[in-house]
This record gives sequence, C-alpha cells and structure tokens, in this order.
Amino acid sequence: MTPKPVPAVPFESVQYALRVLEAVARRSDGLTEDQLARDTGLPPGHLAHLLVMLTRESYLERLSDGGYVAGESFRLLEPATDRRAQIGERLQRTLTSLRDEIGAAVYVSRYVDGEVKITQFADGPQTPAVNEWVDFRAAAHASAVGKCLLTQLDHDGRRDHLSRHRTIRLTSRTTTSERVLFSQLDSQPPTVPVLDIQEYAVGTVCAAVPVTAGSAVGCLALSLPIQHAHRLRSAARKLNEQAAPVLLSLSI
Repeated sequence: MTPKPVPAVPFESVQYALRVLEAVARRSDGLTEDQLARDTGLPPGHLAHLLVMLTRESYLERLSDGGYVAGESFRLLEPATDRRAQIGERLQRTLTSLRDEIGAAVYVSRYVDGEVKITQFADGPQTPAVNEWVDFRAAAHASAVGKCLLTQLDHDGRRDHLSRHRTIRLTSRTTTSERVLFSQLDSQPPTVPVLDIQEYAVGTVCAAVPVTAGSAVGCLALSLPIQHAHRLRSAARKLNEQAAPVLLSLSI
C-alpha cells in the first residue's frame, strides 16, 4: 500500500509551525516575534496566526517581555518513558476541546496495517459517538472516516482494501458499486471534508478531513445525530479549520 501524494488541508501550516518550534528550541532564553520572523522567514501575518495557535495549545509560552519559549506541550517531546502517554493525553484534551467547540463527537482515525482504526475520540451525553453496529474495518466504503482514508491511498491500495472488505449495503444510501466508489474518491477535493449522510448508519451523519503526517494516513472526523444534520457542513468547516493542532500532535 502506497499513500497518494495528496497534501492534507492543514499540512502547510503544520510545516510552518514545526519551523517555529525548531527556532525556539535553539534558543532557551526565548525569541521575540521579530526574531522568529527573521529565523523562519515566515510572513508576519502568517507567523502571528501560528504564534496564537501554538501558545493556545501550550507548545509555546509567551514571556512578560514579549519573547517566546518552549511551552508544556513542547517540553513533553523531550525523551521520557511516558512520552507517548503524555502526548496521547494532550491529544485527548485537544479532541475534548474540539468536541465542545463544534458540538459533535470527534474522532482521530489511522489506516494501520491495511485496516481502518479509530485511535482516539471524544464524545459526551450531548454529543454521542456513532453506534458501531458494523465493524468500522469492514465499512470503509460507507463511513466518512473510511472514505477519507481511502482517498489517501493509491489505486492498488484501494483495490487491496476492497478485496478484503466488500462494498456491502448498510443502508439505502450506501454506495455498493466499486466503480462508482472509485469515481467518488478520485473526484474528492483534498480541501473539502468527506461526508457520510446516513450511508453507514441510519440516524447519523458524519464528516472527515485528512490529517496525513509523513507517510502515515489518517483523518479527523465528527458525527452528529440526524436531527442536527443541518449543522453538518458548518461543523465540518470548523473541523477543517481546527485540524492543525491535531496534525501537529501526530507529526512531532
């Protein structure tokens, strides 16, 4: 399986964010915004936006003199036996914040060893998770998560997946034709969220955006009960806009 060379929506912002973090890591006494602009070569407007995001996510801390130093989340990246657990906890807090801001259950999914896997999620009494009535691994053709992951695979990767998981009908809206499914995947713009309008489960609508980090294939998704379907597109746009912190957690 070879991922397609399609960039995730927030990927460029994450590359710039990593450039900022690398600059800060070289100077323990802190860097001002002007110094960061010189060191990174980023336009002031773009840099200012990144500094707000990185400070909000605790990757940076702003000093009283206006300088920036490594924040709590950045320090978690230092070698430690519990580093993976700490980063996982940080990502979970980010997902919980996204859940509350968007008003929907949110999920991080990866394509691991040829299978769809939900690695973390955040739900709640007012934002219920999808009822996994059919194993997500067998329903990539019908779910927003699965289709978003499949868009990031090349033709052979998709063929391999569907040779193991047939496009069975789950609801009256499920696409069961491989030809039609491949056409939909090929025409899906990488900047537009993938939608599932009751294709996986009656009573649920979903959206997913790619969060590819390096060669890993992943996505960030949300689900809503059908009575909130009118909010799906606006929630999906907000999810897309807020994907950078999640991708940053997966990239470093």
